[in-house]
Formats: sequence, structure tokens, C-alpha cells
Amino acid sequence: MRTVFVGAGKVSLETAKALIKKGHEVVIVETDKAKIDELSGEMDCSFLHGDGSQPNILREVNPERTDFLFCLTNSDQVNLIASLVGRSLGFDRIVTSIGDSQFEGICSELGLKDTINPSRTISRYLEDMVAGGENIQLSTIIKDNARFFTFKAKEDDAVAIKDLELPDDAKVICYYRDDDSFSFADAETKFRKGDEIVILTHSKNMPALQERWQPEQALEQVKK
Repeated sequence: MRTVFVGAGKVSLETAKALIKKGHEVVIVETDKAKIDELSGEMDCSFLHGDGSQPNILREVNPERTDFLFCLTNSDQVNLIASLVGRSLGFDRIVTSIGDSQFEGICSELGLKDTINPSRTISRYLEDMVAGGENIQLSTIIKDNARFFTFKAKEDDAVAIKDLELPDDAKVICYYRDDDSFSFADAETKFRKGDEIVILTHSKNMPALQERWQPEQALEQVKK
């Protein structure tokens, strides 16, 4: 796998180091030349000096050969622009880091599906810790052929669970509605347009689920 990072912040570097250890190819785009000089002696990856929100810079990292573009600078605006530029250049998968929640709706409207909010993730973790809950990593739960699949309900999905006609070995676990309000799903649950639905399924069902609810990503996988 080949991954390009825009921004050499802490999250980028920790993730990059982990990927390098697993044998993945990593490229880091950074505006600070001194930082690149410092890191180049420590990390076995490629560096590109420049602004990752500029088309001429991102074009240099070969979008067609890249599996992931992570936009992880300290600026939401730069991350947004870099993501949109990356999409226009044909990057396969783009992940956008957003610190200000008011930009999340904009990301959704712009079609940037893979958006993360680091501060929200940390705050939820700390909230659970204070409440006395034990935070269990997903990797300790989702093993072997088990997979999570999530999608946002469209007009045709505003039905009861039984009418979703899911494949065998696939079950709706929970859903999010209105400002991330979490609810478990049961036999009486009827979804609304815009609900984020979480399914636990066997890995063999992933292609069919992606083809139905994430056709663009499924098409990209076929092209590969």
C-alpha cells in the first residue's frame, strides 16, 4: 500500500512510522524544510517540500499510484482544500482531519466521506474513562472474518430493518440520528433518511454491501 500524508504533525508521523514498520510505502508532504531535514534522517520514507493544498505539489506524488491521501495539517481550511484538490487529481481514498465541527457538514456536502475529528474521538474516550467504562480497542473484538460496515440511509433506506433485505451473516447493530444520537437497533426500528447505520457482517458480504451503498468505492476496488 502507498500512503501520502499532507502535513508532518504528530498524528501523521505516528501513523507513518507504524505503516513503515509494516512495509508500506509512505510519502510526507511538508512546508517546513527544516522539519523535513530533521525527519529524513530518522524515517525511511519519501519527503516532498511544499504546500499540499497546491495541485502542482500533489501531482508530484503520483495520485494514480497512491492508495490513501491523509490530509492532517493543523489547519482545517488547508485540509479541506488539499482534499478537494486530491479528489480532482484522482486520489483513490482521501481522509480529511477536521478540528472545528462546523466544517463537518461542509465536508459532507462536498462529498468528503472519510472525515475524522481527533478532538471528538479523544473527548469520547476520556468521557468513558471518567464514567468508569473500560475502553476496548476494536481490534480485540473484530477478529477473523467479522467486519463493521456503515452507511448513511437514503430515501429508499427509510424502512424497517427487515425490509433492508441484508445478506446472510449481516445484522444491524446500532444507528446514529440527529447530532450523533446513538441508539441500538431492534426489530421495531424504522430508519430515516440521513441515519448512519452500523452493520456487523461476515467479510464475504462486504463487496455486496459496498456495491449497494458505496458504489463508487466498490467500482474503484474492481478497477484495481
